[in-house]
Amino acid sequence: MDPNPSLRPELIALLIRAAVVGAMTYAGIKLVVNIMDPTTSQKKKAKTKAMEILRNLGIASKGDDLNEYEYIIASDLLNPKDIDVTFSDIAGLDNIIEELNLQVILPLTFPEYFESNLRQPPRGVLFHGPPGCGKTMLAKAIAKEANVRFMNLSVSALTDKWYGESQKLAQAVFTLALKIQPCIIFIDEIDSFLRSRDSHDHEATAMMKAQFMTLWEGILSSKKSQIVLIGATNRPQDVDKAVLRRMPCMFQIDLPKETERKQILELILKNEHLEADVDLDEIASLTPGYSGSDLKDLCRRAAMKSLKELNESLFSMSKETTSNSTDEQQSFNIQSSLSFSAKQILSRARTSGSRAPELRSMTMDDFIHAVNSIDNSRTGIKPNRSRIPLD
Repeated sequence: MDPNPSLRPELIALLIRAAVVGAMTYAGIKLVVNIMDPTTSQKKKAKTKAMEILRNLGIASKGDDLNEYEYIIASDLLNPKDIDVTFSDIAGLDNIIEELNLQVILPLTFPEYFESNLRQPPRGVLFHGPPGCGKTMLAKAIAKEANVRFMNLSVSALTDKWYGESQKLAQAVFTLALKIQPCIIFIDEIDSFLRSRDSHDHEATAMMKAQFMTLWEGILSSKKSQIVLIGATNRPQDVDKAVLRRMPCMFQIDLPKETERKQILELILKNEHLEADVDLDEIASLTPGYSGSDLKDLCRRAAMKSLKELNESLFSMSKETTSNSTDEQQSFNIQSSLSFSAKQILSRARTSGSRAPELRSMTMDDFIHAVNSIDNSRTGIKPNRSRIPLD
């Protein structure tokens, strides 16, 4: 028998009060922490964006297992279906693409072929070379061709000004990658993040780098891991040697040679209207030291020349229209009236069923003009084609 039955209600009431006080204290502390945490708003936005991305990837259920730091990293994920670059969109890098198919895409697509110790695929790939030569495009094309998730990791995403946050974000990169693998982690300008360590490094930065390297080593030691880290840099000599050791698969993406420049031009201009006098061999010979990005800018400038001529033609027509319209002159100043009349010319042509003025095809003269324009802006700037030793 209970020796003091009258104490039971008091004991129960005491337990209830303790539970309520404990719950209120916990809620109060959590509220204060959230108010004081300067990254609360950022984390909430990242979670919302990350959940939407995970739904698009068809792995929304994995979102329930992520922590707040993994949500931040997941907000930069790319769905391979949303990547609009494939190997067929890249010209002049056939040998490198062939090697990437063997070293990276095949292991991600058919991991069962690489279970042998002698056939272990590389977990790290480094693209190095001058800017504008397709390093980022190659990395995205790999994710597209292999149909794997693409983590576009910016250095700013890992460098948090609050002490301890950067280490947690660095850890989240790999814990998230393990949860959503197969996955590619891409770090552009990797030299700015994993540059050679020295005694002048800030303590927090040194700790983050050390943790990043340790976690990366853990992936390297796992045979079943389907995670590849790809780095890109135009300063490979600045990358830490320990990082280079973890990237046995290195490719120099150099400025294209003349034959490669012609291939790039053919790819860029394949859907454009060109006059018969356009000679891609000659354009390629006129553009030594041009990167793929430079060649695209060249073609854009050449295409804009015909558009500029059309605009001048419409402007001339609008002058005639404006001179015969006193009402418009009273309503608008001269410049806005001319612009209004040019729009009217195009609008009336469409509504009347007649054809609007057409853009002419691109001519060789357009390309010569574009080359001269770029050369004038690059005067005194000579490309550096020398190879940079990594050792």
